[in-house]
Amino acid sequence: ADQDVNKRAKLVDRLLEDEAFADIWVMKWAERLQIRSSGNNNGISQKSAVLYYEWLRDQIAASRPMNDVVYDLLASQGGTLEEPATNFYELERDTLKLSENVVQTFLGARMQCAQCHNHPFDRWTMDDYYGFTAFFAQVGRKNGEDPREKVIFNRNSGETKHPLDGRDMTPTYLGGEVANIPKNKDRREVMAGWLTSPQNHAFNRNLSNVVWDHFFGRGITHPVDDVRISNPPVNEPLLDALAQRLVQTDYDMKQLIRDITASHAYQRSTRANDTNATDLTNFSRAQPRRIRAEILLDCITQVTQTEDDFRGLPPGARAVQIVDGNTSTYFLTTFGRSSRETVCSCEVVMEPNLSQALHLINGTTTNNKIKQGRVVRSLLEAGKTPKMVIDHLYRATLSRQPTEAELERVMKMVAASEKQNEALEDVFWALLNSKEFIFNH
Repeated sequence: ADQDVNKRAKLVDRLLEDEAFADIWVMKWAERLQIRSSGNNNGISQKSAVLYYEWLRDQIAASRPMNDVVYDLLASQGGTLEEPATNFYELERDTLKLSENVVQTFLGARMQCAQCHNHPFDRWTMDDYYGFTAFFAQVGRKNGEDPREKVIFNRNSGETKHPLDGRDMTPTYLGGEVANIPKNKDRREVMAGWLTSPQNHAFNRNLSNVVWDHFFGRGITHPVDDVRISNPPVNEPLLDALAQRLVQTDYDMKQLIRDITASHAYQRSTRANDTNATDLTNFSRAQPRRIRAEILLDCITQVTQTEDDFRGLPPGARAVQIVDGNTSTYFLTTFGRSSRETVCSCEVVMEPNLSQALHLINGTTTNNKIKQGRVVRSLLEAGKTPKMVIDHLYRATLSRQPTEAELERVMKMVAASEKQNEALEDVFWALLNSKEFIFNH
């Protein structure tokens, strides 16, 4: 109903300033950075995980340029409690795996194949692999005063040897240029400066692609962390333009989001026409996609007016605010929440499956929350008519009024029931199980 021609831009600005914006993006980066406490697998102390997560959230909430955030991560040193960014080096201690993670997370390429042989589907050789790994050969770790703390430091010694001929590898940027490292300079600082430089097109394109993927459910290069010659972007000029725009705005992620959400591509309908009915890759129409696990649980919790209780968080905290990859529930696991065991984007599962459908229909989450929240009962006790209750449920779940056909059908069902409250709760249950509620469309 708003007649302001700038209403869309104003809405985007309002959402960007909402605290939920930082919650969503710290969750996404926490997945790629593997923030998880120690358990049977890799991890850090619970205290370190919380501090690391809070540090990351502070960076995003303050709208720090993303290249500065990544630089601070890669060049970090000090105690894992005093300098939370150093947990990046505590979460993965294997030097080879660490270098692979850096390339996959921040440059979008998978280097694993080049550990044993020249990459069969890309340009990377074993020399590239071990030359880049040499940047991390001198990372030192020691115990801190607090038994939960490790100290990350530069040992100023240690080399990476090529497995075929045993030679010490000179730190080399991906692409073949040997790094110029001053004496007593931490190799990681030099590498971090190169990786996050505005001249590093791979870094700029990767960040842009990650943001694009968030809003479209698919990257311009897809998956976002499998950049290779044999997997080119579907629209290279678009990816280059986004990367250039990111650099021009000093890596302002919010401005990039403004540009994307103002685009015709983002505003296209999911309804297919004769020209794009079979297109799934070129963004000629929007693709319906299931809401991801944490957000879906938060949506159900919000509309049923209930609370969740997650380990390490106060009652009422939302699923998107879970710090630890090791903290989960049956619902979150079933709907594909990342356990953060790897940096792979594939950790988040978005595909619908039978287990999810069965849990929504017969499981405890939806049914219990409808009963616990007492939304229907409270509305009836407040004197609302069945029609008014139905209108409320539609607005709360689907953000719209019921159509005339829907209202007529539902009212008949409620009128035929001897237990009005249960019939209306059935309507609530049906709305929470509808594709319109579960899918982003």
